[in-house]
Amino acid sequence: MWVDSHCHLDFPELAADRAGLIARATGAGLQSMVTISTRVRRFDTIRAIAEAHDGIWCSVGTHPHNAHEELDVTAEQLVALADHPRVIAIGEAGLDYHYDNSPREAQEQGFRTHIAAARLSGLPLVIHAREADERVVDILTEEMGKGAFKAVLHCFTGSEMLARAGVDLGLYVSFSGIATYRSAQNLRDIAAWLPADRILVETDAPYLAPGKFRGKTNEPSYVVETGKAVAEARGMTPEALAAQTTENFYRLFSKADPGQRLAV
Repeated sequence: MWVDSHCHLDFPELAADRAGLIARATGAGLQSMVTISTRVRRFDTIRAIAEAHDGIWCSVGTHPHNAHEELDVTAEQLVALADHPRVIAIGEAGLDYHYDNSPREAQEQGFRTHIAAARLSGLPLVIHAREADERVVDILTEEMGKGAFKAVLHCFTGSEMLARAGVDLGLYVSFSGIATYRSAQNLRDIAAWLPADRILVETDAPYLAPGKFRGKTNEPSYVVETGKAVAEARGMTPEALAAQTTENFYRLFSKADPGQRLAV
């Protein structure tokens, strides 16, 4: 059984056919998925999706693209929202120096706020890191010194340095459909040496469809294709990789109930 550890079911591309999406996911062998928050002010929509379906969980947080819009959101407010039984993570938050849609100072402030919320709540932080590897490592190292917290580097596209630093800090690393692209041998090389108990797979749907479906709207069922690529890189069967990443998911996202399964 597989888990899609990161998707965006509230986005318009996926919202129109949620029943079909869930049916295809269960048919592909998925038992669970997490719909990820990008704006706290839209959290009610995210929460409602998770409330409506067994096997679907959610997070609460502000994407770095939107950090400047929600700097008034405090760690304490995030923790209060995360008390809901369907919320299993904080984020996504972090740094994106590729688009710079939000001022870097705002991104950093939001990142630290979310780290504080993860520390206070005990829930894992979902980290968005793009073209900001060194600064992400600096902040994570500094903040970990203030008190430990759990986290995952989602949709990993970073350097070996970031991956090794993340592992040293106790973080998990999640691979998306990008790991299937011909140009992404560096990601497959990283997937090959990562500790088995630190790897996750995701879709980041509706974006980044695996190579087999490139150009189409991504959806949770496609996580199987990413899993196959990571399994091949590690010299494992897809079935073994599915079992390992699912075990890893429930260890990291320990608030999620493994007894709950997706159902049509």
